[in-house]
Amino acid sequence: MTHRTLTVGLGERSYLIHIGRGLLDQAELLAPHLGSRRAAVVTNEVVAPLYAQAVERALEACGTRHFRVVIPDGEAEKRWETLDRVHGELLRAQADRKTVIVALGGGVVGDLAGFAAATYQRGVAFIQVPTTLLAQVDSSVGGKTGINHALGKNMVGAFHQPLAVIADTATLDTLPERELSAGLAEVIKYGAIDDIAFFAWLEENIERLRARDPGALAHAIGRSCEIKARIVALDEREAGVRALLNLGHTFGHAIETLEGYGAWLHGEAVAAGMVMAARFSERLGRAPAGDALRLERLLVRAGLPVEPPAIAPDAWLDAMGRDKKNEAGRITLILLDRLGSAVVEKGAPQGEIEAFVAGR
Repeated sequence: MTHRTLTVGLGERSYLIHIGRGLLDQAELLAPHLGSRRAAVVTNEVVAPLYAQAVERALEACGTRHFRVVIPDGEAEKRWETLDRVHGELLRAQADRKTVIVALGGGVVGDLAGFAAATYQRGVAFIQVPTTLLAQVDSSVGGKTGINHALGKNMVGAFHQPLAVIADTATLDTLPERELSAGLAEVIKYGAIDDIAFFAWLEENIERLRARDPGALAHAIGRSCEIKARIVALDEREAGVRALLNLGHTFGHAIETLEGYGAWLHGEAVAAGMVMAARFSERLGRAPAGDALRLERLLVRAGLPVEPPAIAPDAWLDAMGRDKKNEAGRITLILLDRLGSAVVEKGAPQGEIEAFVAGR
């Protein structure tokens, strides 16, 4: 079966991203990473009945012994207790350091299973098999793994690159509409930070994407992964340019934390956060007038919220003050010079931020 393959170039940690329909049971994509190893398929209670058997058939075709670990669904499960549950299942199955974890699911499964792989017996290998649009274009690529803390999103984790990413776009057929829109937020982000031509393509094709047109989805996923793979190859551990991938995330993570994990989907919070970042960019005189409105209109057409919930200014500043990008107690934001070109703003003016979140 034909599919598209991209490379994340990280020297000895380089790996392939496979994108196409019908890839879940393609044993040849898994075989190079297995050998005589056992596999632990970590998934959730929603994805398991849909897709676990297809992956397990591929493992069996490789001659790989395997077992399944199923966790509850939802962002609220991205926590210590669920991580401990996965570690416990690995120990009960006597998984050793040669065991490969196969993360089958959306961003929560990928992040949590990846962190389990990074920490179990000081690190085992894993493969990402993302089943949501957001995971296929963003969270499965780049090696960020982790869990949430009550005081902050993704505050506990590790960089741990997968052996491969296998993105079967057929899994998007069963994705709820709200989840599809949440994934489109991250797709739109790539155009906003790096590729105005891609952004314009999205403006022309957003209805095709929402209708799950296979050709449009394949192009959007492929271009998103190209942009992310290039940026990750330049800055694996987010010491510089990789921070650009966080457009809207400082505001968005604050929304997720303050509203309670799962009340807003990650992509929904990022959508509102991107509009806030674009408006703030215009407020500072950095981005040209009209860019924020253009971004807002595309996000609305994608079925996404563009206004944040009612949050007190002190709560905004407290949550944003714990963001991982901050340095020396000063808030770092990703802003726009213009659509298609983002910049890391270290130490954004505190007074301006306070006035902005207060609506002044």
